[in-house]
Amino acid sequence: MSTSHSSLLRFLGRYKWRYLLGVLALAGTDLLQQVTPRLIGMFVDDLEAGILDLAGIYRYLAFIIGTALFIAVLRFLWRIFVFGTARFVERDLRADLFAHLERLSASFYHKHKTGDIMAMATNDLQAVRGIAGEGVLMAADAVAMTVFTLIAMISTIGLRLSLWALLPLPFLALLIAVVGRAIFARSRAVQDSFARLSDVVQENISGVRVVKAYTQEAAEEAKFDAANRDYIRRFMAMMRIDGLFDPVVSLFAGLCYVIALLVPGRAVLRGEISLGDFASLTMYIGMLIWPMIAAGWVVHIIQRGFAAFSRIREVLLTEPEVQDAPETVVPEGGRIRGEILIRDLTFQYTPESPPALDGINLHIRPGQTLGILGRTGSGKSTLASLLARIFNPPRGTVFIDGIDVLDLPLDLLRRSIAAVPQEAFLFSRTVGENIAFAPGEWTEKQIRQAARTAHVEHDILEFLPDGFDTMVGERGVTLSGGQRQRVSLSRAILKDAPILVLDDCLSAVDTATEQRILNGLRPVMRDRTTIIISHRVAAVKAADQIIVLERGQIVESGTHDELVALGGRYFRTYQRQQLEEAIASLE
Repeated sequence: MSTSHSSLLRFLGRYKWRYLLGVLALAGTDLLQQVTPRLIGMFVDDLEAGILDLAGIYRYLAFIIGTALFIAVLRFLWRIFVFGTARFVERDLRADLFAHLERLSASFYHKHKTGDIMAMATNDLQAVRGIAGEGVLMAADAVAMTVFTLIAMISTIGLRLSLWALLPLPFLALLIAVVGRAIFARSRAVQDSFARLSDVVQENISGVRVVKAYTQEAAEEAKFDAANRDYIRRFMAMMRIDGLFDPVVSLFAGLCYVIALLVPGRAVLRGEISLGDFASLTMYIGMLIWPMIAAGWVVHIIQRGFAAFSRIREVLLTEPEVQDAPETVVPEGGRIRGEILIRDLTFQYTPESPPALDGINLHIRPGQTLGILGRTGSGKSTLASLLARIFNPPRGTVFIDGIDVLDLPLDLLRRSIAAVPQEAFLFSRTVGENIAFAPGEWTEKQIRQAARTAHVEHDILEFLPDGFDTMVGERGVTLSGGQRQRVSLSRAILKDAPILVLDDCLSAVDTATEQRILNGLRPVMRDRTTIIISHRVAAVKAADQIIVLERGQIVESGTHDELVALGGRYFRTYQRQQLEEAIASLE
């Protein structure tokens, strides 16, 4: 058995007792179904012998109806315990997958598309549920029905005649084994193709504004059509294999009937078995057709489900690159003060890529403000990401309160850093809920105060129909870029963490508004270690220490006055931006 198969079976084993009850009810159903053919055979023999009166007929009818009622009760039970349990398995697997996705590092999402992940959480999970429900049911039903029917046949007409009647079945089993392998390979291709199709849809829905702005509707429709056609082509290739089962099963069932007429039929003529026994035999052969059909379905469901589970399992086995050290170190008092030391930090995203940061050395005392200035791609955001361990820095390069960040508990580290990225992300919830996203129980007064400090309270109350109770669209699409950034800033202010990182988070507002917001943040920043990342000198000039990054290296450092006096890159940027502001004020 493959590792993937055994992993799924262990997963199903969580509910082994529920499955056992369901299989027992199913076995009881199949056992009782053997009673009716035997009753009908006995009825035919009694009728032929002329010993059956009206009371006897009623008695046979009562037995048949009673058997049917017991079967109905047992059918209800196995549906509850098999199909119901399949939903529990799907729920647990979905929860495990979601929880694992939450723990995975940012690098995982750089390599995997959103559409592919969504396909796993929907289409692949449904395929796995097929194994947990229909697969378990049909496999158990096929085995139980076959065993009980064979026992009933042998007890009715003997072993030799039963073997003759079932002669085609071994050839059918061989065909199922061969075709099953082909279905597995093609099912995996179908799942991968569906993931690509989902990704095309997800990207176009997320980027619908860009598509419309560049009039690329026709081109994107063509891309979708190509992905859609590829999915259908691969699905039909799988269905051509799967479609062989029903006609082949019908063929083998027909052969069983032909042999039954030739061999047991002649035995009736010779008086070796009764006419009632022959009638029971034909019904037993009919009952064996379902297990043969079920075998085909089981192969399709199980192979498709295992192909889907193999994709999910790859994600579940992916270890987060960023996780707690085997032995973590907690600072004295269990709280981070905010002292940051960076020593000879060189960082590459991949071994092949050039260094994003090269030889960085910094020391920020608790409560101080560091300003980071640099062009796009200079490494500003990378530095912030390493501080919060979105990516792992090399050991011995980044320290907080004298402890290597690799040794700090992740939960404590990230609770102690309030980061506001440039690309503000808002959830499809109310504005108030987005601000109160930080862990904790926040009052309406605290939420409003945070919004007031971020200079967004007026916009919320003046321009949004329901104020703080206004639902924002997906990713905050119903708000302007500046409003999204300020709501995101409000969230960080409310978090009240000892380290505050503002990663060019006010780029969507004008310089004057940015200055008002930063001035309003001074009381908040006074008790926190603050890192302000920006391309505007006005945002960082009040910082206790300023560094200028160029191609991952610190090319200048000092206070605003020191850097202006130096007359280097910082000074030239300062002069240019002052000139731009002066020109803008004249317009």
